[in-house]
Amino acid sequence: MPPTTESDFREKQVDFSRTVIIGTSCAGKSTLAKKFSQKLDAPHVELDALHWLPDWIERPDEELRALAEQALRADRWIVDGNYRQLRELVWPRATAIVWLNYSLATVFARAVRRTLRRSLRRETLYSGNRESLRRALFSRDSILLWVLTSHGRLRREYDSVFKDFSHGPQTLIRLRRPHEAEELVDSIVSSRQ
Repeated sequence: MPPTTESDFREKQVDFSRTVIIGTSCAGKSTLAKKFSQKLDAPHVELDALHWLPDWIERPDEELRALAEQALRADRWIVDGNYRQLRELVWPRATAIVWLNYSLATVFARAVRRTLRRSLRRETLYSGNRESLRRALFSRDSILLWVLTSHGRLRREYDSVFKDFSHGPQTLIRLRRPHEAEELVDSIVSSRQ
C-alpha cells in the first residue's frame, strides 16, 4: 500500500498514535511534536534530549539506541528528530511520518529567532546545555551554520528516501508551509474526546 502524502490527511482518518516528525534543524519538529503529544495524550520523545549529554557531548550510539528502544515500548508516542542511526528502529514502528519540508528562508528565520530567544533568556536545554550567541555566531558548531549547510542535503536525502518508501503501512505527510502544520494539528481527533 503506498503511503499517504501531501494533503491526504484532510481527506481521510490518519492513525497518529505513533508519529515521527522529521525535518531540517529548526523547522519546528519539537514544537509540533509537543502539540501532537498534548492533543493525543501520548508521550513526547525528543531524540535531541536523548542524544545530548552535558557540555554538548554526544551520547554513544549504543546508549542512544537503548534509550530510544525503551521509549518506543509504549503503545503510543510522538517522536521528533532526524537521527539516521535510529531510522530503522523508529520508522518501521510508526503509524505516521510527518515531514516538515520547509524552505531555507523559513527555517533560517526560525533558527535566528530561536537562537536569539534561547541565548538571551539563557534557556536550559537537554542535559543542562544552553545555546549562546558566541557559539551561534563564532563557532564551527554554530546551529545557524549547521542550518545553512545541512538544509539542502537533508531535503534531497528525504526526497530520495521517500521516492522508494517501503517501510510499511505508515502514512507519510509532507508539509511545505508552517500553516499546514497548524491545519494538521487541528485535524487530529483528540484521544481525550
